[in-house]
Amino acid sequence: MGSDVRGILEAADFAAKKHKNQRRKDPEGTPYINHPLGVARILSHEAGITDLAVLQAALLHDTVEDTDTTFAEIEEQFGRKVRSIVAEVTDDKSLPKQERKDQQVLHARNCSYEAKLVKLADKLYNLRDLKRCGPTGWTEERIQEYFVWASRVIAEVRGTNQLLENKLDALFKERDILSG
Repeated sequence: MGSDVRGILEAADFAAKKHKNQRRKDPEGTPYINHPLGVARILSHEAGITDLAVLQAALLHDTVEDTDTTFAEIEEQFGRKVRSIVAEVTDDKSLPKQERKDQQVLHARNCSYEAKLVKLADKLYNLRDLKRCGPTGWTEERIQEYFVWASRVIAEVRGTNQLLENKLDALFKERDILSG
């Protein structure tokens, strides 16, 4: 087995263990691990990304934010580059929710190419999921607000990957959202 395949499976296993008791907010309570797996799949299958660090970071992108994982743990197991990408896409949970969302928009433009790829795929996965079915308790207005906010984040990373950006634009167009 090639080292890239081994590395991807190690990251998937690590993420699965860390997210094992978490569920998505959809009515089915989908296992949370489906999200990072889906983000990595979008990058590899839809955007043709083969960079091991990017795919590992996609699998690990929510571990520090949503579990007891530390950046040191990510670096120890997966190296400095993966740690750096994960750090760029991790929200500071000590900040209020609206401030975290504002920070994502403000910092997106300055992210590395690799982190921008993860952001694009993450937003694409989340928007497709919202289109499929809204989280329990979310109104149509809240879903629309998420789409508008996501379009602001995407506007800051334009020029990263045309394939992913076109797929996002199609979703924004369905909701009459103009995106930069």
